[in-house]
Amino acid sequence: MARSLGRIYKGFQRLGSLSSTQTQLRHPPTTVSVRGTTFVRTMVQALPSLFFSKPRDFSLPNSSWGSEMMRLYEHYNSQCEVETEEGEKQEGPWRRLPSYNRFLKYATGGVYLSKIIQSKARLFTRNIRDPGAAFEYVLFVNSEEQKCMCIFQAGHLLEGPPGHVHGGAIATMIDTVTGTHATILSGPVMTANLNINYRRPIPLGSTVLLESSLDKKEGRKTFISCKVTSSDGSKLHTETTALFLSINFSQLLLGE
Repeated sequence: MARSLGRIYKGFQRLGSLSSTQTQLRHPPTTVSVRGTTFVRTMVQALPSLFFSKPRDFSLPNSSWGSEMMRLYEHYNSQCEVETEEGEKQEGPWRRLPSYNRFLKYATGGVYLSKIIQSKARLFTRNIRDPGAAFEYVLFVNSEEQKCMCIFQAGHLLEGPPGHVHGGAIATMIDTVTGTHATILSGPVMTANLNINYRRPIPLGSTVLLESSLDKKEGRKTFISCKVTSSDGSKLHTETTALFLSINFSQLLLGE
């Protein structure tokens, strides 16, 4: 048990080192409030190599991506690396974030959960292996502007109103994007409050943009705003404000 917890703790120590890299990453409206959600927010790219060999990166293009999804991906990905006047390559203003279907061998609760549960645990947005069926998305972060951009293509399994995306699926993506952004800014956090104003339904199969921005930080609190728009920015689908609270390792591991 001690050895298992020790390995998990080392993983989160690696996660904690992200704070040192933050300087390098320089219808009518309806309101929904979600308080006390217990989704743990961690930066996933620092962890898979600690526990798994050759994990699949779900943020890379696959055959289900439509032309608009690919166009936007190439637009932001091309800004992850730029060429100087001398012809040398250097980091650009944006950075793509890898995405995996799990990030710890042991879920919250660790050794206290059964081995069956641990072996089958998967991240909610990455638990359907059929490409294009549900959540297809990729995140890019711009630390200088303190923004996170997500390109999201909604699959047929996310239907709510006929032909349109379920409001809960939209909320899931907003929570995922703002939570990831808050983690980059503040380390491990949990959702304390999520307020969503739904302005316009999202058609199934369409590609939309989720733009997350830092509003302010106050002690343990990180305030984020997020909007969901059509790929060309002409239509506003949702507006959101979110509050995240920083947590320590014991809270993260023991689910306190």
